[in-house]
Amino acid sequence: MAEEIKNAGQKENSEGRNFIHAFIEEDIAPGGQYEGMTVHTRFPPEPNGYLHIGHCKALCIDFGTAEKYGGRCNLRMDDTNPSKEDVEYVEAIQEDIHWLGFDWDDRFFYASDYFEKMYECAVGLIQKGLAYVCELTPEQMKEMRGDVNTLAQCPYRDRPVEESLDLFQRMRAGEFPDGSMTLRAKIDPASGNFNMRDPVIYRINHAHHHRQGDKWCIYPMYDFAHPIEDALEGITHSLCSLEFEAHRPLYDWVVANCDLPAKPRQIEFARLGIDHTVMSKRKLRALVEGGKVSGWDDPRMPTLCGLRRRGYTPASIRNFCERIGVAKAANTVEYAFLEHCLREDLNETARRTMAVLRPVKLVITNYPAGQSETFTVENNPNRPEDGTREITFSRELWVEAEDFLPEPVPKYKRLYPGGPECRLKGAYLIKCVGYETDEAGHVTEIAAEYDPDSRGGDPADGRKVKGATIHWVNAADAIDAEVRLYDDLFLDEAPDAADKDFLECLNPKSLEILTGCKVEPDMAGRTAPASFQFMRVGYFCLDSKDSRPGHLVFNRSVGLKDSFKK
Repeated sequence: MAEEIKNAGQKENSEGRNFIHAFIEEDIAPGGQYEGMTVHTRFPPEPNGYLHIGHCKALCIDFGTAEKYGGRCNLRMDDTNPSKEDVEYVEAIQEDIHWLGFDWDDRFFYASDYFEKMYECAVGLIQKGLAYVCELTPEQMKEMRGDVNTLAQCPYRDRPVEESLDLFQRMRAGEFPDGSMTLRAKIDPASGNFNMRDPVIYRINHAHHHRQGDKWCIYPMYDFAHPIEDALEGITHSLCSLEFEAHRPLYDWVVANCDLPAKPRQIEFARLGIDHTVMSKRKLRALVEGGKVSGWDDPRMPTLCGLRRRGYTPASIRNFCERIGVAKAANTVEYAFLEHCLREDLNETARRTMAVLRPVKLVITNYPAGQSETFTVENNPNRPEDGTREITFSRELWVEAEDFLPEPVPKYKRLYPGGPECRLKGAYLIKCVGYETDEAGHVTEIAAEYDPDSRGGDPADGRKVKGATIHWVNAADAIDAEVRLYDDLFLDEAPDAADKDFLECLNPKSLEILTGCKVEPDMAGRTAPASFQFMRVGYFCLDSKDSRPGHLVFNRSVGLKDSFKK
């Protein structure tokens, strides 16, 4: 992964200029095809699911490129497939884009706004002898597609223009059933690029459209609709993922042969791949509908709403996308690098607090019963403006169960009878003097003595302490909380591989729910999406859906330990 990031850095110069920027600068330079024009891009998501981390790369490229050159970026819903689309996804997509910090101003469009113009373009192609109605079934079309040594023979290719016009009009009128006819572009049945072998540009689909209702029963294919949409909106640079590189000749063919007001340029870049996850909307939908996750916003999901609920910040995601760079070659990035970017951001911004996830009672036997005192601690040492808070210390505290062992193992430097002095974070030095267990042998209480001269955690005589620093919460005013610990959703590094069943790669331990956790009292009244560093534990955020006053729920965003190999 370190080598991949190094290579990513080679794709952009010190000014952040990548190959897309080089093309654009060539185009807008004197003598270029867009000389004197404003750079105009678009982000065209299909509203059939929620945006995921893979879309973020395209978002940052589309909107970021427009920002770099003082241009514009449109948001366009590619709603040409009515069987999978829903207004729920339209609203979620807009929310996610705004959350990332991008805006389309008044340039919000739907592909379906252009259906009439697309139909006119198709009629124009028929009239020019560049399109024809085909009656082959999908199976027959596949059989007659040919191979590199065989022509794609279609018996309807030489159908008279008038006959194709009549049939296409009747297709629109709803006279024919689904799958009985298509409209195909008449390009080159011998092309080495199979996308140019008389591709289908319209199909019959008697489906209700979420915006157009039942007005249409024929719908354009993406390869035909996309260049028309771009041209009608005045897009100069149509930036898309690498799988559309082989479709570019068809994109250019449509632009050249239809009566359109502009001629956009398509430029392709490699999609974002991340290990231990899947990016296919079909597979993500299967996880949701199969009950493998709690929903599209499950914090284990790679969706933006899931990442947001887990505690990811817009800055961390945009930084991640910027640092992996823009390339032509496909690559897979470690999920650990995404976590690294989040950890960097939260280290600077997250409020510090103490929380005990698996609590056991600690009793300071030589501390006066009924007495308490307060300590002043910083909310974030990296942000003095965040101020300080008061925490209360008394005879009984909560500490982590793992910070005590009845019988120590080698190199164990925490609490055990007769063990070394340990620091209670920001408070006093203590030494374990005993413990109690229940009938099952579980430790229920730890006994310790404190050094009254070590207030603040440092002894007055300056002696060195061999034991560890332990975090704690005052038992008298601690608040109960639920904590959810998340891990990779998939055990396999490449669950999306073609030879694998991604459902068999699921991690059965991707979620652990802890109840009865103890947090500082000033957590009461906190609302999502506040992020915190639980000292010595990790970064957490309040769950935006399930947390409420009286029932705090925290999601672990990322651990403190950085596993990314820089």
